[in-house]
Amino acid sequence: MSAALASNLEKAARALERFRGAPLGHFIGGRRERGRGTEVFENRSPVDGSLLCKVVCGNDEDVDAAAQAAKTAFDAWRKTTGPARRALLHRIADLIEARSEEIALIECLDTGQALRFMSKAAERGAENFRFFADRAPGSADGLALPAAEHLNYTVREPLGPVAVITPWNTPFMLSTWKIAPALAAGCTVVHKPAEWSPLTAMLLAEIVSEAGVPPGVVNLVNGIGERTGRALTEHPDIRATAFIGESSTGSLILSQGAPTLKRVHLELGGKNPVIVFDDADLDRALDAVVFMIYSLNGERCTSASRLLVQRSIHDRFVARIAERVRRLKVGHPLDPATEIGPLVHERHLEKVLSYFEVARGEGAEIRCGGRRVAGLGGPYVEPTLLTGARGAMRIAQEEIFGPVLTVIPFDDEADALRIANDVRYGLAAYVWTENAGRALRIAHGVDAGMVWVNSENNRHLPAPFGGIKASGIGRDGGDYSFDFYMETKNICLAHGTHRVPKLAG
Repeated sequence: MSAALASNLEKAARALERFRGAPLGHFIGGRRERGRGTEVFENRSPVDGSLLCKVVCGNDEDVDAAAQAAKTAFDAWRKTTGPARRALLHRIADLIEARSEEIALIECLDTGQALRFMSKAAERGAENFRFFADRAPGSADGLALPAAEHLNYTVREPLGPVAVITPWNTPFMLSTWKIAPALAAGCTVVHKPAEWSPLTAMLLAEIVSEAGVPPGVVNLVNGIGERTGRALTEHPDIRATAFIGESSTGSLILSQGAPTLKRVHLELGGKNPVIVFDDADLDRALDAVVFMIYSLNGERCTSASRLLVQRSIHDRFVARIAERVRRLKVGHPLDPATEIGPLVHERHLEKVLSYFEVARGEGAEIRCGGRRVAGLGGPYVEPTLLTGARGAMRIAQEEIFGPVLTVIPFDDEADALRIANDVRYGLAAYVWTENAGRALRIAHGVDAGMVWVNSENNRHLPAPFGGIKASGIGRDGGDYSFDFYMETKNICLAHGTHRVPKLAG
């Protein structure tokens, strides 16, 4: 064991002490509480299966209490001025940064993600709060729309209490990505984190309270998605649901919100292509291809899980990828040298491993990996490269959500677009070519909500983030977030000069 790993383990143990003892409950109306639910489930670290804490599964009463707290707090929060909300959100960002190491260490042990990536989680979360803090004063701004004898103008108003349901892969950052714009807009929040990674959600709730945000503005209910999550998405006082997760779950949330006509924002799965043409800068493309599937254990929606490579360079480019994949460092997530940690849960490992049998059955080749890593005591899987694939294969159609890259050769632009678009998803796409015209043609022709040309996933907070088809509904980022969390109202003022229609006059 390296000295760095030993030191990180010691600091992580101290950080986790606060979760020992009583089961982890909820944060409602400005305080922690156990809640009313009697069901308790275990939260175990994917690193070695050790018990991190027990968690109370929120029931209908807990969800109702959180929704009522958010409803009660809404009127005062919506009337809080934009500059005042800006100051509070910046204070939240300051406190996140002050606890950044604690957040990173806990997140690593809760999710299995490597510290080299999670060390930036708090920094990115703070950046989300600062970005939307600075937009809070203008969140209500609208447009002047003059007509001949009337003046129309628009204003935006906060929607009300909203549900935020976040996933287990990078939970802290993704929670801030949803909660920060909701608060900046003047909404109140009930947050339900994923049951496989609940710990940093409680840290965020406490930070928000410590920053001076009034009680009830941000509430947290832990629990299982099928029960606690459903109670939240069906609650009549929740005006909207913002969800990040699987496409199948997204469709359930859509139907659950239908009876109460909830607004729904769904950031769902992907089977994202990275298309490499033979005129690309292959050194840069190689770095980006490897990074965008094997970083974060391949457990992210924007991972480039399908490599479409032009046939003329296929063999030599794939050989270079295989060489790189074999050198990836799998290990304990708190070891600074680790590039790939354990998958989040044994159940998820079973899913990922099942695709290796599918690959063999479909006639693809497992060029690298394809097995569970022995001797590490957790759900570790070897970084895997699947070659000889065709677009119709399940390994090229279904979201595996692990460190698994499927390679498909193509002949020309038309062939590349046909393969890229022949999936149910449409979240992201990546294009590598030095031909500007080709880059534009592919970018416009590919079915994706986001396209990066000659780049990995580069986050720009004002830009829209979201997908099409089975990858979601709606956009995050910049004013696109306010479009979801706010209603637009039109106000029409007459000059007093137009003829008013008269009946029975």
